[in-house]
Amino acid sequence: MITTQDVSRIIGTNAVDSDGSKLGKIGQVYLDDETGRPEWATVSTGLFGTSETFVPLAQAEITDDTLRVPYDKARVKDAPRIDAEQGHLSPEEESELYRYYGVTTGDAGQVPTGRTDTTTAGYADATTTGTNRHGTVGHDTSGPTTDDAMTRSEEQLRVDTERVQAGKARLRKYVVTENVTTTVPVSREEVRIEREPITDANVGDALDGPAISEEEHEVVLHAERPVVAKEAVPVERVRLDVDTVTDQETVTDTVRKEQIDTDGVETTGGGVRDTDRR
Repeated sequence: MITTQDVSRIIGTNAVDSDGSKLGKIGQVYLDDETGRPEWATVSTGLFGTSETFVPLAQAEITDDTLRVPYDKARVKDAPRIDAEQGHLSPEEESELYRYYGVTTGDAGQVPTGRTDTTTAGYADATTTGTNRHGTVGHDTSGPTTDDAMTRSEEQLRVDTERVQAGKARLRKYVVTENVTTTVPVSREEVRIEREPITDANVGDALDGPAISEEEHEVVLHAERPVVAKEAVPVERVRLDVDTVTDQETVTDTVRKEQIDTDGVETTGGGVRDTDRR
């Protein structure tokens, strides 16, 4: 059972059905002016949660900061459309909702046994003051939450980051062919004729043999030629590495905040003084 102590806890929390399916966030909570008991909550429905729908809090439960109510999602979504911005429910509007959900007026704890699924949705909303039988949580001038001050709240952006895949890099090795030109020295033999005069030292060799005859001498010539051989040798190692760089991105969103106006405050004489106690 939801009590007044649970109100601030459930506003802005997610609502689910009995199967655990998410329905949205709780926007506002309406109290019974006579008992101060939470009776109704608004949940966001429709495309992008732009619509608020009333759902009874009878037999609703809080589990792990999630509100679970005993109606299925379709039933909550198709509930009678009542403007939640007006801050209160008229007796006619409340009776219409009671009939739709099958809850007996004056006995909100009775929930049809045929409805066991639960559905809620909504968004975090500022609480407002009820002026009819059920008022939303806040400074209730006739209920148990009455005090001498009201709380002004506002939304703040909390921006975080998540790690996502942004791309891939691949290292691939393949073979190409290119022409290489190099110069290598090669040697060869050439014939050179040497002539030497007859001297006392070689006259014996010159007269060895017939005086007049035919003779032939042969010399084998040699030359070098290039011989090409290929050898695979390692020249370097290549790997992929990752560097982290930080950029600045600007995030823009809308936030809501409450403003407080005065009504019936006389400024004659001493005027009104705003004291900030911090």
